[in-house]
Parts: sequence; C-alpha cells; structure tokens
Amino acid sequence: MRDTDSPPPSPPPADDPTGLYSFAVLLRRMNAEFQRIAQEFAQSQGLHPTDVQALIAVLDADGEEEGEPMTPGRLRKRMNLTSGAMTACLDRLEKTGHIRRVRAADDRRVVHLHYAEAARGVARDYFRPLATGTDAVRARFTDDELRVVVRFLTEMNHQLALVRR
Repeated sequence: MRDTDSPPPSPPPADDPTGLYSFAVLLRRMNAEFQRIAQEFAQSQGLHPTDVQALIAVLDADGEEEGEPMTPGRLRKRMNLTSGAMTACLDRLEKTGHIRRVRAADDRRVVHLHYAEAARGVARDYFRPLATGTDAVRARFTDDELRVVVRFLTEMNHQLALVRR
C-alpha cells in the first residue's frame, strides 16, 4: 500500500469557516484512498475490483439481516449485477480460493457464500498496515470523540444506502 500519493491534510480555507467544504473534500479523498487500496489488493490477487466489493459484502453479511449468510441472489441485488456477471464474479472468487459456496442444510436449493479462511489470512496480511494506521489514529481520540465518529459513520452509511435504493 502506498501512502505517498496523498497530500497531507490541510486546514479549512478562510472562506469556509465552518469547514463543511473541507469536510466533503476529506470524505471524498478518504473514499478515493480506500478505493485505491481495494484496487491494489484486487490486482495483487488477480481479481477484478468488483470481486473485492463482493468479498466485502460476503464478509459484512455475518452481522446483517438476522445473521443470515450471504447468498448469490442477495449479493447480486446489493451489487446491482446481472445474474451472469454475478456468476462470473463468484466463479473467479471461488477459483482463487477467496470464497466457498455451501448448500444450506435445511434447503439444498439455497447456496450460502462464505469467506474462505485462507483468504482471510491473505487479506489480514495485506491490510495489516491499514489496520495499524487506523489504530494509531484512533488512539489520538477520546472515547467520547470516537462515539461521535461512529455515530456519524453509521448515519452516513444509512443515508448512502437510502440514496442507492
């Protein structure tokens, strides 16, 4: 991962006393940096950037929707892909060892998608510098400040989901 491409944070401009413009710029910059890191991970694994988005959705599914594992149908809807594109994505992810397709025990027609354990290790190793940096930044904030940040991010993700729908 590179960190030399990002300019250092700058203070809000004088004509933006509330910092709202700078806030939007910083959110956009952070999103772009996350996208670049994800693209570099995809490239290092021989994956398409869409595959990484699918992996994230499979990983995040554990805590969502009553804890149900991700299914190809739910993933297709979330990613707004055609059935053929979703199948191709899942085939690539399975072939490279990143996911496992498992038939549900109670209904063999249902397929659950699971992040493969070996792939978790690969991702952990790749993203360790990001996790270390995140921990270092988090340590600079009080618990109360972090609660506000978490509340903001939760609300922001909720709004983004509403816009996407």
